[in-house]
Amino acid sequence: MKALIIHESLFGNTKGVAEAIKRGLTRDKPDAASLVRSDEAPGVIPEEVSLLIVGGPTHAFSMTRESTRQDARTKGAKEHVRLGIREWVEAVVPRPELPVLTFDTRVKVRLMPGSAAKSAAKALRARGFRRAEQGETFWVADTDGPLNEGELERAEAWGEELGARADLRPGAPAGR
Repeated sequence: MKALIIHESLFGNTKGVAEAIKRGLTRDKPDAASLVRSDEAPGVIPEEVSLLIVGGPTHAFSMTRESTRQDARTKGAKEHVRLGIREWVEAVVPRPELPVLTFDTRVKVRLMPGSAAKSAAKALRARGFRRAEQGETFWVADTDGPLNEGELERAEAWGEELGARADLRPGAPAGR
C-alpha cells in the first residue's frame, strides 16, 4: 500500500504540514508515501496508491481559486501555484473505492463556517471518490503564517496514525 499526498501551498505553511504528514507516514517505511504539488499532481491516480491525502489552505471559507491566489500573491505569497486543489479535483479521474482524506491550514477565527478540507472532501465525493472524508485542520497565526506552535508535530503524529491504521509497505493489501 502506498499513500500519495497532494498539496497546494502559497506561503509554505501547507507544504510544511504535508511534509510533516509524509514524515509520519514514512517513519519506518521510507517508500510508503510520496508528496506532490497540486499543479504537478497526476490526472490519473496510479494503481499502487491505496491512500490519497489532499490538502490546501483555506481562502474565503473554501479551497483557493485563481482570484484568492492572486490576492495571496499581492500579500507576499512565496509560491505561485498554477493549478490549485480545486482545479485538480475538477480534472482528476476518480477512483471510487480509493480512501481519501483531506486537510487544510487556516487561521483560527471563531465561528468560521467553512474550510478547504471540508470543501475538498465534498468536491472529491461529488467527483466520484465515494470514500473521501474530511481530515484535519492545522492552524496558522495569520494569513501568511507561521503555523501555530505544535502544529508540525501534530501533523507528523497524524501521518504516523494514518500509517498505523493501514499497512503502507509496498505491495501490502489495502485496508483502513
